[in-house]
Amino acid sequence: MSMRSLPLVFINLGGEMLYILDQRLQAHNTSEDNSEKVINDIVGTLFSKAFMDELLKPQQLYSHRTMKTVLNRLAHASIMRLNPASMDRLYELMLMTFKHQVFLCPRPKDLLLISYNHIDTIRQFVKDTPVVMNQVDEAHRKIIEIYSSLSEGEFQLLRQTLLIFVQDMHVRVSLFLKSQIQNPNGGFTLSTSGPLPHGIDVPGLIRMFDSKGREVRRSKFPTGGSYSSSIREGSFELHGDRVITLGTNVYANTTNLLAKEELNLLARLMGSMKAENMPRAETGFRINMFTTDQMEEEAGTLDEAEEPVFGVINIQAMQDEQAATELAHIAGQFTEQEEQPDKPCGNNRDELLAMMDDL
Repeated sequence: MSMRSLPLVFINLGGEMLYILDQRLQAHNTSEDNSEKVINDIVGTLFSKAFMDELLKPQQLYSHRTMKTVLNRLAHASIMRLNPASMDRLYELMLMTFKHQVFLCPRPKDLLLISYNHIDTIRQFVKDTPVVMNQVDEAHRKIIEIYSSLSEGEFQLLRQTLLIFVQDMHVRVSLFLKSQIQNPNGGFTLSTSGPLPHGIDVPGLIRMFDSKGREVRRSKFPTGGSYSSSIREGSFELHGDRVITLGTNVYANTTNLLAKEELNLLARLMGSMKAENMPRAETGFRINMFTTDQMEEEAGTLDEAEEPVFGVINIQAMQDEQAATELAHIAGQFTEQEEQPDKPCGNNRDELLAMMDDL
């Protein structure tokens, strides 16, 4: 299992979260100040130096329960509020989108390009806030420095680790079903046509060589698909053309009918956004991932009685004391007040479990 998978999971899931929130804020004509604050708070927390330094340490990937706990803290770093049932639905939507991207990744190394597409779009979200944008740039440079030294074999192991992480998620998403990229059973479809990954020859040709390495004969065979020449290499630098579109904001282009329909589907999935009773100086938002509050309450009741849809494999992430300590440090970045320097740290495992129970 790759020890470098955790940062990419957080960056990609965090990017998908921001895509959804940005479109919902726009759809409800939320004031520009409030929209900017929500996005800046989440991005600033995700790309803070302390959080990224802890995240980029070699470590195992967390369980879904633990991952959702930290992402819940990330979502609530802003003035936005999510009920537990709505957070479950948001997590499922983010994870299924990420699964689609990993599943269709042209080659293992292109996982970086998918992640960089998310970072590029996030950078555009905060372009008017230099402090936050500098945080994104600094984190991006560290990611380039760490992942540029990985071999092809390490990238293959990284992709396998991510596929194992998402393999038991089969949630049907209306957006994917309507676009016919997802089957009714929750699985994704693979196309047998189109451009090949960079550096790959078009299949269908067999070449035979003699003992001196000279080509002596060629023969062709049917491939069962219609493939074209490989795409050009995407940029792995801080800025540049990533070439592939996986990881970009599919909701950004509202000029075509398909994108508009995707937003409509997303709106029906997420429901309405309402203001709560908050101090006058700071307006809060509550996002309901369901059409009505009653549906959300019913879903919350079901969640208490039934196993979650991704609960096929139950992983207890707290069995490893080191992992518990590392996650406690990460989750600590989301607390509203900083801990006192002389305060004893106590038992990290007990504190982390207590934090989960309170959520």
